[in-house]
Amino acid sequence: MNKITIAIDGFSSTGKSTLAKQLAKKLEYVYVDTGAMYRAVTLYAMNNGFVVDGEIDTAGLTKDLDSIELKFVFNPDLGFAEMYLNGENVERQIRTLEVSNYVSQIAEIKEVRTRLVALQQNMGKDKGVVMDGRDIGTVVFPDAELKIFMTASPEKRAVRRYKELLDRGEDVKYEDILENVQKRDYIDSHRENSPLKKAEGAIEFDNSDMGLVQQFERIYEHALRIIEKNK
Repeated sequence: MNKITIAIDGFSSTGKSTLAKQLAKKLEYVYVDTGAMYRAVTLYAMNNGFVVDGEIDTAGLTKDLDSIELKFVFNPDLGFAEMYLNGENVERQIRTLEVSNYVSQIAEIKEVRTRLVALQQNMGKDKGVVMDGRDIGTVVFPDAELKIFMTASPEKRAVRRYKELLDRGEDVKYEDILENVQKRDYIDSHRENSPLKKAEGAIEFDNSDMGLVQQFERIYEHALRIIEKNK
């Protein structure tokens, strides 16, 4: 079976990673969570004094980019790869609200995007990859055979994120989550470098009121049709 590239873009907390993992597992493809890569860089910036009083030391972080090693390591117990930052498993740390509050600002930095896009393109050069993020179909793989753009109302997404963080034992408020979602939406959509937008030819899915099973089945069918065409 010929392999294709599947690019999944969309707003935060639309379930991109969940869908991407499901597709990758079903198709036996490689899954790449690009959001985890930006979150890991954000965690590095926070831990190394490049985030002070809410401000990002862009020049300092840019100079330090060569010191940041990002690697996905498959965890057989979980069934997916976890993010390692300079040899340390940071999967749990990068999912906190604190990191979420700064990740869109870090992702705005041109040098950060250039470095990570190059890594992502290398990861998917042989196809057979499902990659999710903000600019996969527009910048990383504009020629992807299947491009998906996911959206949902900010309120529905905030509820999902709120429940997810509560399940992880985080002490959070719904109002703070909603504010974070809306702030990230604005930054992601209005940044100068690789703004979040629907890629040309992408299939849009609004899953505000769509179940995960229904969503997966519909997109999986799309993937199979495209794979069949590319034989």
